[in-house]
Amino acid sequence: MSWDLEELVVSRTLRLPGIEGPGGDGVVATRQFDAILMSVGFKLSGELVARLSGSAAEAVIDMAVRVLPIVRRMAGAHVEHNVYFKDFPANVPDTVEFWTDRLLDALGDESAAAAVSEGLSQGVSNLLALPEYGKYQHGYAEMVAAHDELIESVRDRVTVLHLGRSLEDEVSELYLSLAGRATPLGEEDLPILRELALRCASGPQPESIPVREHRAIINEVRLAAGEKLLADTVTDVLRLACLLSDGDVSLSTPTRFRSLSRRSRRGLLAALDAVIASQPAKLGDVAAHREAWKRLGERLHPHEFPQWEHAATVFEVARGERRARSFMSRFEALLAVDDVVGAARLLRAAPGLLFRSLDRLLRTATTDAEQEAVLAVVESTIGVVSARVILSVREHVDNRGGVAQRVFANRLGHGRVQPDDREPIDANILDRLRVLLDAELKRRLPAPARLVIDPDAVDIALPLGGKAISGGLGVLPRGSVSPVYGERLRFFIYWRERSACTDFDLSALLLDRDYELDGWLSYTNLTDVGGVHSGDITTAPDGASEFIELDLDKVVAHAIVPQVNVYSGEGFDEVAESFFGFMLRDGDQRGLPYEPRTVRMKSDLRGAGRVALPLVFFRASSGEWRVKWLHLNLRGAPVFNAVENNQVSASALARAVIDRRYLTLAYLARLMADEVTLWDGRSFDEPVMFIGLTRPEGLPEGSRVFTPENLSDLIPA
Repeated sequence: MSWDLEELVVSRTLRLPGIEGPGGDGVVATRQFDAILMSVGFKLSGELVARLSGSAAEAVIDMAVRVLPIVRRMAGAHVEHNVYFKDFPANVPDTVEFWTDRLLDALGDESAAAAVSEGLSQGVSNLLALPEYGKYQHGYAEMVAAHDELIESVRDRVTVLHLGRSLEDEVSELYLSLAGRATPLGEEDLPILRELALRCASGPQPESIPVREHRAIINEVRLAAGEKLLADTVTDVLRLACLLSDGDVSLSTPTRFRSLSRRSRRGLLAALDAVIASQPAKLGDVAAHREAWKRLGERLHPHEFPQWEHAATVFEVARGERRARSFMSRFEALLAVDDVVGAARLLRAAPGLLFRSLDRLLRTATTDAEQEAVLAVVESTIGVVSARVILSVREHVDNRGGVAQRVFANRLGHGRVQPDDREPIDANILDRLRVLLDAELKRRLPAPARLVIDPDAVDIALPLGGKAISGGLGVLPRGSVSPVYGERLRFFIYWRERSACTDFDLSALLLDRDYELDGWLSYTNLTDVGGVHSGDITTAPDGASEFIELDLDKVVAHAIVPQVNVYSGEGFDEVAESFFGFMLRDGDQRGLPYEPRTVRMKSDLRGAGRVALPLVFFRASSGEWRVKWLHLNLRGAPVFNAVENNQVSASALARAVIDRRYLTLAYLARLMADEVTLWDGRSFDEPVMFIGLTRPEGLPEGSRVFTPENLSDLIPA
């Protein structure tokens, strides 16, 4: 697959690259370009207006023609959003009234009356099969004519586009950011990194590549160029072999290995030989993927390369011809005889595993001496542990005690909740661990002369994992909390089936303070206290949309959990296109069901689950509404998923995420600076480090800016 490089840069950085060419009078064209951008919630920065105004009008028009489709796609405005009920959110009927009318219409239709009458005589009726159900009853233009224009509000979204450098420079910077990121990229970003790595192979390279999946992609390019591979574990080599066969680089699913060229086999075996020659204990890692190594050996033919005898031992271990105990098996053996100190000291050679096993070690330690020994091992190894692992342990410590439920999410975003029934850890030990972890993080983080943070960004969670998080407009990491500015909250989904008839259903759970069911909105319940549903669409060959609107002043529930159910047909990963988002409006703004200027968040729907749970809205202790990002899904059933059937699981996940304490930008800011300035719109005379939802205009040259587009760059290696 190939990506448009300009679209990648604009959507990932909010910068317009490649503004070159002769000067001229582009004032009028720039003004028109800006006006059209504002109609979809975007705007040119002052610096960009100045540059374009001094360019030839033709160049400005050419830029507008390329950029407008990009920003429309970012906001979901590239498609027409129709609704079943033409006047939505007005004149949505009562559910029983609606179904009664549909039945009466069907009985008046000669072609359908017999089937409906026969079903009713047997006491059943397939309401979804009624003639006028599930299909638009009017065209898009007719729906538009039924609505007043949107009244502008100062609270409408305005996403500012900034002046970029040349396209080549912007692509190189994007590549370096993705490849060197300390947190894993989402599934949709790995192919992008792969293409950028190929394009940027001869340019600057990241100083380090801490994430193993990213390293495999870079190694593919290095292998093709005949360069030495970046590998310090046998699993690094296995990941690359999977990538060369278009397999799963995360090793979560089996790969069917292809026949490899002699050059590729030589490169893989040479890297494998170097790892084992320098660290023979790494043979212990083979058992974790024994079957994969067996299959790979059949493709590599190590016996043809006797010069790499150490590489051959890997396959001997895989076949069971040579014994090599893993760190984990030796660790378990020591714990089995209650040798906690020995187990901790063993993991000095595997610091990442040590930190991931830290809770268990501290729970197992029964004496003060054992606890002290474990902490001593932590202190001696923390300098070589990745910051992402340290931050994950730090967040874990904050949730150790005081949180009744634990929430888990795998790489696919499948969420589950279970009670926290682990033995407690002494509070003093946890406090000492916090101090130790904070000190190491503070040592690695930058120390800006002046740190400024947007108050609306202080509760954004640190992006410690992004595999199950789809990118998009206004998307924040799981656990992030944002204020809700607006009186009317409107959810929307859009999907377009690829080949099979597909029905997605937008629904919303309403929960009370105990997270018990307080109502719901869906095609089975079109109206509830404070909310209405736009009507059910059951097929989408040309695309379809559904909406839910809630008047937040009238909603009595404590929490609102929007969800998208795959009722039938293709899943989120199978449809041609699908996305979810929400809008916020003031009470008198009116407008169409979908207005891009009011879109606060829009992201693609992806994942293997059949029920998507993007976020949850809840009342803070102050009574004001907040939104917290979930990025979770439920496996659901193959067909007929509905909000009524999954409300227990969905509400449990929402509650667990709301209760969980996530590390936020506020925590990181406190480590970086003793004094943090909350931004109030002022300008600055000296360079600053700015952290916020958007980049403010007029920052002094030399300032460093972190927004949702590059928050991962804040996490040190």
